[in-house]
Amino acid sequence: MALNVISNYAANVAHRNLTASDAAATSSLAKLSSGSRVVTAKDDAASMAIGNRMNVEVNALKQANVNAGQAVSMLQIADGAMAKVQDILVRMKTLAVQAGSGQLSGTERSMLDTEYQALIAEIDRIASDTEFNGNQLINGSIAIGDNANYGAAAGVINLAVSGVQTNDATTAGNLGYATGASGGTFTLNVTDAATGDTVDLTATISSSDWTGGYLTTGTSLKLTASGADAFATITLNTSFHANTAIATDGFSFSTSSTSDYSFKIGSGTATYDNISISVNAANVAALGLTGTDVTSAANADAASQAISHAIDTLNTARANVGAAQNRLEFAAANLSTAVENQEAARSSLLDLDIAAEMTRFTSKQILVQAGVSMLAQANQMPQNLMRLFQ
Repeated sequence: MALNVISNYAANVAHRNLTASDAAATSSLAKLSSGSRVVTAKDDAASMAIGNRMNVEVNALKQANVNAGQAVSMLQIADGAMAKVQDILVRMKTLAVQAGSGQLSGTERSMLDTEYQALIAEIDRIASDTEFNGNQLINGSIAIGDNANYGAAAGVINLAVSGVQTNDATTAGNLGYATGASGGTFTLNVTDAATGDTVDLTATISSSDWTGGYLTTGTSLKLTASGADAFATITLNTSFHANTAIATDGFSFSTSSTSDYSFKIGSGTATYDNISISVNAANVAALGLTGTDVTSAANADAASQAISHAIDTLNTARANVGAAQNRLEFAAANLSTAVENQEAARSSLLDLDIAAEMTRFTSKQILVQAGVSMLAQANQMPQNLMRLFQ
């Protein structure tokens, strides 16, 4: 090869190899610092895509596992309340049998009935007071009739009420929304189940919350009234314009003997990704004890028979709750196994073999050091030509 000063071929070759070695060392360092075999798509595009999908699935399944755990907790609360109602029924049965005996006079039966009626009231109180995250569990449910002025198109996603007096047909309630200088106010006129009084449940949206006029999806307001057990919850979406009044309009409320829940225990939207459960009510009406008393022997015998039937009804409701708890616990156990297996599969695709990569990194470090040394030597070679001019 001719000796020249215009082109330093040896230095160019050394520089090219040094650049490649440095790039390889940098890539190896990035993998070691991240712990992942696939740092960018160029490392392994297919594994990156599969791994990312698995990561989404794992996180979704972890949340589904949390959902299942919370569902079990909710049902435990319902079962605990039913157990206390069971204890009350046992005491009521005792009182009914005692009052049905002929050695008692009307005075004694009146005394027994005082306790009997107090226990009746306590059953309804327990049923109304047993809740999870604002949802009454063993008091049945209240269905609300649709209204065009307060539908999803108007910005109201959902309206739920609790502690509202209803009957077998329908009970009316009036909802209105008015605006003012300090904000807008919802007012729902209902009958409080605890007192039988007509009350106005209210909730106010502060003007500071309605910048631009529209509220974000999921905005939730709880309507309450001082001294009333009844309350309502309204959920709004972006269609609701907070500074536009909506005229008062009527709703109808009707009761159901069950509360229905759907728990998300999968990562998708198919039917098998949900478990639907109905919790039977354990209030006085659902147990068939409305109007019973022990003021006479005949009434006591009738009450005793009704209580026996109520105990059977309650046991059936508790059995359903127990079955649902067991099902959810098995679902949660399966989710835990699925998460473990998904994470193991994702690990085999994306996780770095630290020992092997450290070996490669050490090799690239040596090449980088050698390349720097050789580039220095290559840059010295043209100086040998200067001796020809001496």
